[in-house]
Amino acid sequence: MRSAHLTRARLAACTALVLSAGMLLATPASADRPAPPHPAVEKPAADFTPPPLTRPVPGTARAGAAGTAEADGAAATGSRVPAPLSDFDGDGVSDLIYRGWNGNVYTATAAGEGGVFSAGSLPKDIVPIGNQDAVGGGPEVLMLSEQGALTMYADATPTSAAYAWQGKGWQIYNKLFSPGDVNDDNLADLLARDTAGNLWLYYATGKRSAPFSARVKLGPGWNIYDQLVGFGDNNSDGWTDFYARDTAGTLWFYAGTADKSRPFATRVSVGPGWNIYNTIIPVGDDNGDGSGELLARDAKGTFWYYTGKGNGTLATRIQAGSVGGWEGVPQFGGASNNPVAATKEGVLARDSAGTMFWYGSRTNGYLTARDQYGDSGGWRGADYTHLASLDPDNSSDIAQLFDNGLYIDGVLIGTGWGVYNALVGPGDLSGDGKGDLLARDRSGNLYLYQGNGQSTAFATRIKVGGGWGSFNKIVGAGDYTGDGRADIAARTSGGDLYVYPGTGVAATPFGARKWVGSGWSTYTKLVAPGDLNGDGKGDLLGVASNGDLYSYLNTAPGKFGNRNRLGPGFQIYNAMS
Repeated sequence: MRSAHLTRARLAACTALVLSAGMLLATPASADRPAPPHPAVEKPAADFTPPPLTRPVPGTARAGAAGTAEADGAAATGSRVPAPLSDFDGDGVSDLIYRGWNGNVYTATAAGEGGVFSAGSLPKDIVPIGNQDAVGGGPEVLMLSEQGALTMYADATPTSAAYAWQGKGWQIYNKLFSPGDVNDDNLADLLARDTAGNLWLYYATGKRSAPFSARVKLGPGWNIYDQLVGFGDNNSDGWTDFYARDTAGTLWFYAGTADKSRPFATRVSVGPGWNIYNTIIPVGDDNGDGSGELLARDAKGTFWYYTGKGNGTLATRIQAGSVGGWEGVPQFGGASNNPVAATKEGVLARDSAGTMFWYGSRTNGYLTARDQYGDSGGWRGADYTHLASLDPDNSSDIAQLFDNGLYIDGVLIGTGWGVYNALVGPGDLSGDGKGDLLARDRSGNLYLYQGNGQSTAFATRIKVGGGWGSFNKIVGAGDYTGDGRADIAARTSGGDLYVYPGTGVAATPFGARKWVGSGWSTYTKLVAPGDLNGDGKGDLLGVASNGDLYSYLNTAPGKFGNRNRLGPGFQIYNAMS
């Protein structure tokens, strides 16, 4: 299938003051008059066709699937076989559902079928949650928008589902996932972790009009994990379990207890080394033995298959499909990673002739081959910046300064922008799910402008503070600290790099800065491309003076691993963002 980001037309707003970007403003060539504002242009993305998966040959439809007489009898004896949460074709086996780079949702069934899932589009995350009303039809699916709307679609097939319910305000969580049925009512329940690290449980009600009861707090401290994934039962007691991976790469098993006052037992270590995977996906009970299975995608995009052993541990992995076959998927339904959206999905680079090029993300730490973005020479002298999404389309935007006015994707937002010399658009800084913007004036004062979620207007500016003139680069695109909030990185003229963690509070948008390291002045360009490797954390790029491009992948909250050379020749660009 061909995927491509389309940035939607903007409505003009004449009275707004705000700025945007992923880095400092590009400097127009001195001999050129700045180019006039450009309208939105299609951003190409690589083709992706789901490859076949090597999964154990499943048995017939689950004997004892939830909602059957066999399941009811099994539950009475404490032994149940959970129904798959994402069986879209009714064969009793879990299927994959995922978001493409264009924001649309697709399915890939265990039988090798699937296609465009037309229930909705542009989700930040997808949470399969099984049959929620104990009646006929397919399973239900939750879709989370980048602005915090959680929508339930009912009776899903491989290509469609019906709208059933929507709730607002879910942007307070950085992770939603379902382990399955926690309280023995044959309905899968929902777990949610907030940005402070508290874990909450939402019991399912079985009512489409109000699918979840009031939340129950399970406890604090869950921010030590960068991956959380539901599983089903893997200790043969009939109660649903889940796994959590810490930032050191150790996987932990949390067994269900059947005790509503303490639904999950003390964790047990499964083992180290799981940080080789950027996402882990549950696939239900493939082999009919009552224990669930997992798929784990490595940095190359290869899937590995783990079978549950019925004691909390997992059997030795086997390769599931071709090497690198699944590198092109930014977000899977039910996946373990913190979902990333509303940041950036690649890099814009302009050469000395004024031609712009687009490099897309590949989820394996690398960039796609470049595609031309707009007319040849059309961006000569343009004072532009690449910014995180400002509206619900999940696509990054472009701001351009022209004749003292600010334009977003070619539409005038307001005038008076010449007072600023740096623009940053890292995402949502105020905690309302809507993309915001930062602007630095020539005195070194930094201001926050809250977006309205439509890229058409911005609230009155809030002063963040002074002293920001000491930085020669300010960049941001997503979460660097692992809490799901947007952050920024700033480099001093001496080459020290700092991360400023977002707080989600507009009045005080940043916490105490964290020193990343020194020596960053070696890079003539510092770029925030968003998440390069699909693990849910923002990464960085740097261009050395000889034109070599290097990536720094985020390995733990606020930390970056060793640099990786992506390729030469990037000295031909006079601006990248």
